[in-house]
Amino acid sequence: MTEKYVNTVVVGGGQAGLAMSEHLTNHNVSHVVFERDRIAERWRVDRWDSLVANGPAWHDRFPSKEFADCGPDEFPTKHSVVSYFEEFVTEKKVPIHCGVTVLSVTKTHDGESFRVTTTDGEFLSSNVVAATGAFQNPSIPPLVPEQSEISQIHSTEYRSPSSLAEGAVLVVGAGSSGSQIAEELCANGRKVYLSVGAHDRPPRQYRGKDFVWWLGVLGKWEMKSPPVGAEHVTIAVSGANGGRTVDFRRFANDGITLVGMTQSFENGSLKFASDLAKNIRQGDANYLSVLDEADAYVESEGLDLPLDAAARKIGTDPDCMTTPLLHLDLVKEGVTTIIWATGFTQNFDWLKVDAFDDAGKPDHINGVSKEPGIYFLGLPWLSMRGSSFIWGVWVDAKNLASHIAKRVTSCD
Repeated sequence: MTEKYVNTVVVGGGQAGLAMSEHLTNHNVSHVVFERDRIAERWRVDRWDSLVANGPAWHDRFPSKEFADCGPDEFPTKHSVVSYFEEFVTEKKVPIHCGVTVLSVTKTHDGESFRVTTTDGEFLSSNVVAATGAFQNPSIPPLVPEQSEISQIHSTEYRSPSSLAEGAVLVVGAGSSGSQIAEELCANGRKVYLSVGAHDRPPRQYRGKDFVWWLGVLGKWEMKSPPVGAEHVTIAVSGANGGRTVDFRRFANDGITLVGMTQSFENGSLKFASDLAKNIRQGDANYLSVLDEADAYVESEGLDLPLDAAARKIGTDPDCMTTPLLHLDLVKEGVTTIIWATGFTQNFDWLKVDAFDDAGKPDHINGVSKEPGIYFLGLPWLSMRGSSFIWGVWVDAKNLASHIAKRVTSCD
C-alpha cells in the first residue's frame, strides 16, 4: 500500500478541527482533516431538538466569522450551528474528508514521523492533532440494572418529550443539559424528578450584560486551572427561552421535584443523598459572588451600567428542599425513563503513542503533548477555562498552529 505524506493530520471535523485548519492554512502548513461522520456531527445527532447554544451569537463563534441567520444577542439553534460550520468549511476551503475514520496513529520505525491508518488508506505525517473534542463517550453510572419497565438513556439520546414513553421522568444531573431537559419535560406536562449535585449557577444577565461578557471582563475565561476542589463542578446555564438564569427554586415551584445526588439502587428504589439544600445554597453563593465581582468592576471602572437590585432576591426554599425525598420507588411512582445527564469520558485508543500519563490521560502543556508532533485540542481546561468553547478552541488552535509552523521551519 502506498503511503501518502501530509505535514499535519487533524482528527475530528467539529469546532476544534475546523479552527485548527484555519490557522494551519494561515501558516501555509499542508494538512488534512479527517472526520468519521459529517461536519459538526455531534451538533447534528447528539443534541435534542429544541437545543440552542448556551452563549449569544456574538460570543459563541469564531472571531473570523459571524452567524448569518441570527442576531448577535440571540442564542443560535443547533441547526444554525451546523450551518455555520458548513459555511465555514466552504468559505475557508477546509481540506476535510468526511466519512473517514482514523483507526490508529503510530510512530514510524525511524521515529521521524507518524503512520496514520484510516479507512481511506495510510498516511505519513510529521504532526497529528487530536481534535475529537470533550464529548466523546457518553457516561452512564452503572447504578440501575437494565429493566424492561425503565428506559435508561444518556442526555445525548434525548430528542423531545414526545420521544419518551408515557410516564414520569428522572433526570440525573442538573448542569446545563439536565436542567434544560427537565424544564422542557415539565413544561410539556411530565412529572419530573431532577437530581441536583454540586454546581455553579451564574446569572444569565446582570446589569444589562450577559454572563459571558462578565466572565470576559473579570478575567475568568482566561483562568489557567479550576479552583482547587472544583475541578468537576458543573455549570448550570441556559440560552433556552431567550436566555434566562437557571433557578432551581423556580423549577420546584413549576412542579419539578428536586432531589439530591443519586447514590445507589436497591429493590426497585433509588437512594438520594441528603445534600440537596447544601448544593443549591452553594450554587446561590456562586451566583451572588459573580454579582459582587461585577458590582466591584463597575465601580472600579466607572461604568454606567444600570443597577439590578432584583437580581439579588433569592426565592423561598420549596418543600422538596426543606423536606428532601431520599428514596424513590421507580415503578410505584410511575417513572418510565431515566435520563443521565452525567457527562462524558475520553477515548484516545486510536492514538498509540507516548502522549499520556500513568492514568491514561493526555499529558500536555497547553495542548502540546510530551510526544513531539502530537497535539490535543478542544479539551476542557486545555490552556484556560474557555478552551472547550467555540471561541476558546479557536484561540488554542492559533497557538498550536504557530507551534507546528515552527516545527515545519526547523525541519526545512
